[in-house]
Amino acid sequence: MEPTREDALTLLKKYNQSESLLKHALAVEAVMKHFSEKYGEDPEKWGIIGLVHDLDYEKYPEQHCVMTRKILEEEGWPEDYIKAIESHGWGICTDTRPEHIMEKVLYATDELTGLIVTSTLVRPDKNLHELKVKSVMKKWKDKRFAAGVDRNIIQKGADMLNIELRDLISECIEAMKSVANELELGGNN
Repeated sequence: MEPTREDALTLLKKYNQSESLLKHALAVEAVMKHFSEKYGEDPEKWGIIGLVHDLDYEKYPEQHCVMTRKILEEEGWPEDYIKAIESHGWGICTDTRPEHIMEKVLYATDELTGLIVTSTLVRPDKNLHELKVKSVMKKWKDKRFAAGVDRNIIQKGADMLNIELRDLISECIEAMKSVANELELGGNN
């Protein structure tokens, strides 16, 4: 079975009702599609993987990635999709190391989208289109800001991709602008 975006979205909504998790899924989907184009890969596939990467998180947080594998296997999803999703939990909840470029991008950007969203929400205009890398870097250094964001994972992911942190942040901001309105980060005017 080659899953479609519609399949992925239906499945995501079956297991997740949290608005913040759904928005996070849209942000990661946008970032994955953006990077797929940079690497000459399939944006549909990468986007779908980004969309469902946290499929099990709301219902099974203690079995994160493990239950996603089980669910996707039962749904007949291809192994490369499942492995990519599983690898974003490397060193946290799985032993599956990111190897393919797609897996490395997901690993590097998952947490980063959260930092970018939070950095935008504290802006007076709440406008992602106006967010600068410099602002995110300033927030990066303040470990109390978005304390739940594991900066070590982001840095390790950037290193895996052989990309400077500032460039990774810049690319993610650019990608997320395409879904700013859906994320309610299009500005408060």
